[in-house]
Amino acid sequence: MQTMKTSYDVLVCGAGPVGLWLACELKLAQIDVAVLDRRPTRTAESRALAIHGRTLEMFGLRGCVEDFLAAGQKIPLMEYGALDTRLEFSSFESRFPFTLFLRQTKTEEFLEKRALALGVPLLRETEVTQVKEDGAEVQVTTSQGQFSAAWLVGADGARSLVRHQAAINFDGFDGRITAMLGDVVLAKPPEGGGVLSMVTSRGALMMSPLGDGAHHRVIAIDAERSSVPKETPLTVAELASAALKISGKDYGMGQASWLSRFTDATRLASAYRKGRILLAGDAAHIHAPMGGQGLNVGLQDAMNLGWKLAMVVKKQAPESLLNTYHSERRPVGQMLFDNTLAQVALATNFTPPNLSLRNTMNDILSFPDVNRRLASEISGFGIAYGYDSVVPETLPMHLASGKRVPDVDLIVENQSATLYGCLEKGEWVHLALSSKEQDVSEFPDWLDPHIVKHITADCVNDSPSLAGISSVLIRPDGYAHSVTMI
Repeated sequence: MQTMKTSYDVLVCGAGPVGLWLACELKLAQIDVAVLDRRPTRTAESRALAIHGRTLEMFGLRGCVEDFLAAGQKIPLMEYGALDTRLEFSSFESRFPFTLFLRQTKTEEFLEKRALALGVPLLRETEVTQVKEDGAEVQVTTSQGQFSAAWLVGADGARSLVRHQAAINFDGFDGRITAMLGDVVLAKPPEGGGVLSMVTSRGALMMSPLGDGAHHRVIAIDAERSSVPKETPLTVAELASAALKISGKDYGMGQASWLSRFTDATRLASAYRKGRILLAGDAAHIHAPMGGQGLNVGLQDAMNLGWKLAMVVKKQAPESLLNTYHSERRPVGQMLFDNTLAQVALATNFTPPNLSLRNTMNDILSFPDVNRRLASEISGFGIAYGYDSVVPETLPMHLASGKRVPDVDLIVENQSATLYGCLEKGEWVHLALSSKEQDVSEFPDWLDPHIVKHITADCVNDSPSLAGISSVLIRPDGYAHSVTMI
């Protein structure tokens, strides 16, 4: 009988999208990693629906975006705080200037398929019950026995046992508003096929297609029933009644594949790293699902952490590199904390003063610069890393240190290529534009130039981001480390 392997370089607690993507990133870098999860199978609930443009770029960086695009529905505009004026993404230099609506169950299916293809062990029905850092490793007690790893990542959701046992504070607010949610068949769906959102004195209503051609996600807040306990069972009749009351329309609500209630509970971990234990996704931040950001921010946490943890494990970078995971990603968590609470305030206050504020905000969002500012935050396109801050993009700017590098078509050694295609193996890439004056971008002191992929290329088309640039050193997660101007 074969003995079960119990020691790894990295253990990931949680086989949701965040844990799966992190494990994929680590395995891509040849790290000995396994995923522990208490569930016997993938979840049947699609809590998340929206995949924003930067997350699609992230999948593009690893050559696996096509499955998602084929299965989802492209939505060119996105709501903010249930306002009538939508956020627009067309002004960003990206192959994905839209939001993709795709059930989380499908997202998990694709990510699990990738993890298994890479050889990641998924240890299901393995519930973590205790974690303890012990010198140079972390001891993990589970329902299937004892495991150990040099590093442990908690991607185990809002009630994270890893975060709790690491004694990391989870500061914020308990839920104050309760909303109804249903994935239902509508006999008479909203016109136009896109997202419907409205706020009246009677409550708030949002509807969006689920991308399967049959179901819509319906979220309703009844102004007179906004304090119903979260645990109270929800029926289609109650949801249909609330939608009719708020909108004055009967949408022919029928069979439901999922009914639930949720609150606006909002919390943020005080630290994303404590010794050999790290947090990602809902284990690090929870919030109301305003703007469909949670899944995306969690996956981008994993993308930021994966290459850093891999380099530390392989001794290609100092352990202090992991401190930049906290300094780069926690400000994004704080931004998420703030903008979801702001949207909750806009969408759940049904008094005349707030309805007038909404009218004013609708007008303000019609200004392109304001619209782009919020769109850059929700989509992730404008997130740029500073020393201890996040800089959301306001106006189009050329590429700079800390900014995402857009995908561009290249000619490399007389062959057609894409920039993201050059990053599919998760390597550092130094791109020199051969038509520009040559120079060498600044490398970190600890980075061995021999593990950097050096490319000399020409851009097929003009790129606003690369205008005036002779070379750029690109991190494995697709952000510019350093840029050399002509």
